[in-house]
Amino acid sequence: MKPRRPAFLKNHFYHFYNRGIDRKAIFREHDNYLFVIKKIKSYKTELNLSVLAYCLLPNHYHLLIRQDNDNPAGMLPQRVFNSYSKAFNKRYQRSGTIFEGPYKVVLIQDNRQLLHICRYIHVNPINHGLVKEIRQWHYSNYFECIGSRSGEIVDRDFIVNNFQSPAEYEEFVLDYFKSCYMPLEIENYLKKWGEISIEQI
Repeated sequence: MKPRRPAFLKNHFYHFYNRGIDRKAIFREHDNYLFVIKKIKSYKTELNLSVLAYCLLPNHYHLLIRQDNDNPAGMLPQRVFNSYSKAFNKRYQRSGTIFEGPYKVVLIQDNRQLLHICRYIHVNPINHGLVKEIRQWHYSNYFECIGSRSGEIVDRDFIVNNFQSPAEYEEFVLDYFKSCYMPLEIENYLKKWGEISIEQI
C-alpha cells in the first residue's frame, strides 16, 4: 500500500524527490539542468512558493519548498517536470515517462528536521561520488545559500533566521562529513527509497 501524500498547507515545508525510470539519467547534458533551473525560477515566482534548497543530479532531484499561500507546494515539481519531460522526450526522440513514478513528498515536522534535510540536499553530489567538494557541483542553490552566487532560487531569510551568517551555514553543511549525523526519521524514509545505503549512515 502506497503511503498517503501529506496535505499541502500554508507555511508548511515539504521535501520532494524523484528519480529516473530504472534509475536512468534524467539529465544528460548541461542544457538539461539549465532548463529545469529556469523552470523552477519561473514557477516559484508564478506560484509564490519559496525554494529553500534544491539539487539536480544525473538521475534524480531534491527540492525543499515552503508553501507561502494556498497554492499547493506540489504544483511546482509537477509543472516543472511535466514541462521538462516533454522537452526531454522531444530532444532525444523518445516517448513515455522519464521517471519511475510520481514524485515522493515528505512533510517536514520541525525545524531540526528542516535544517538537516536542507544540509542533506546540498551534500548529495558528494554522497553519490559525483564530486569531491560541494563547490564543484553547480546544479544546486548551495552557492546562493552561502552567499557566493547572486541567484534568485533561494530564501535568504531562512539562512539569516537560522544561522548567524551564510558562513555559519557553510560550516554546518561541511560538518556533515565529520559527523555524518542524520535524524532517524529522515534516514528511514531515504533508506526505504534507496537514496542512502547502510554504509553511508
